[in-house]
Amino acid sequence: MQQINNLAAKIDKFQSQINSSVQRVVASGWVILGPEVKRFEAAFAQYLNAGHCVSVANGTDAIELALKALGIEKGDSVATVANAGMYTTTSVLAIGATPVFMDVDLHTHVVTLDGVKQAIEAGAKAVVVTHLYGLAVPEIKAIADYCATHNIPLLEDCAQAHGAERDGQRVGTFGDASSFSFYPTKNLGALGDGGAVVTNSAAIAQRVAQLRQYGWSSKYCVELDGARNSRLDEMQAAILSEFLPHLDAGNARRREIAARYRNEIRHSDISHAQDAGLASVAHLYVIKSPKRDALQLHLREAQIASDVHYPIPDYKQPVFGQQFAGLSLANTEQLASLILTLPCYPEMTDEEVSNVITAVNGWTA
Repeated sequence: MQQINNLAAKIDKFQSQINSSVQRVVASGWVILGPEVKRFEAAFAQYLNAGHCVSVANGTDAIELALKALGIEKGDSVATVANAGMYTTTSVLAIGATPVFMDVDLHTHVVTLDGVKQAIEAGAKAVVVTHLYGLAVPEIKAIADYCATHNIPLLEDCAQAHGAERDGQRVGTFGDASSFSFYPTKNLGALGDGGAVVTNSAAIAQRVAQLRQYGWSSKYCVELDGARNSRLDEMQAAILSEFLPHLDAGNARRREIAARYRNEIRHSDISHAQDAGLASVAHLYVIKSPKRDALQLHLREAQIASDVHYPIPDYKQPVFGQQFAGLSLANTEQLASLILTLPCYPEMTDEEVSNVITAVNGWTA
């Protein structure tokens, strides 16, 4: 079975670097918030050309703690999209805030400036923009400018877009803060969970650093409410430091695979996203088909794994009951019925890519 993402291949490729980093941490005897964490935080901030990187335990904590550092409190409304797997919404709920859902563009699958404007007009106290599937939101600069003009904090969710850029500026540096996930399948993934908040504000960085460790202002002195224990461990930081120099090459390989899919898959019932150049790091390669379920069955029979990212809009999740019963976002709901993710990761061989293309083209709709 051709997998969506083969972590074993990645581990095999970087085995010596992984072993070296693990041995370095074990020899140091320092496993939490030590030199490896500081090293990675500095390197990742430099890579993004950002002022500060504060690592945390996972990407969801990064969203929650970033929103808290931006001043979001219980009862506030936070604007987010509803087609990104409930992750941001979960963080909003954890604060006790209320999500305000924005529709997305039917072709890019991401939010638009108009959507942000409508959310702010509806009373949103903060906006979360998700760079979904590895695509830097086309209007991110205009959105950042609009939010700044209206004094609305902007958080970029960059969990799927490490290294994507618009006009030479990497995602994660347009808003007031950004969140990253280092889950193993991400473009920059650890061998366990991890996340980070990136910002150019020293004050925001300081608040996140306190919020990730009990709200301490100094050891055992709790100053901030709403804090937790959310720390990236030394082992994962050391591994991420080894993987970071290879991120751009991995992204380039993902774009190569995406280009082959886009150019070589030819089927009347399948449509592709447009080539976005460096604005996309092809975290996921998502196609659309009105006969998606039939295509997925065909691929399964051909030993090709596929997935749906994501099948249920956030506001339709069972956790909400009837809270959003009257809400309908046309593009979000249409996309949920059409999208299908094909395998796409840097360690895929040309033969594996060809097998996927052949299987898709061999589908009789």
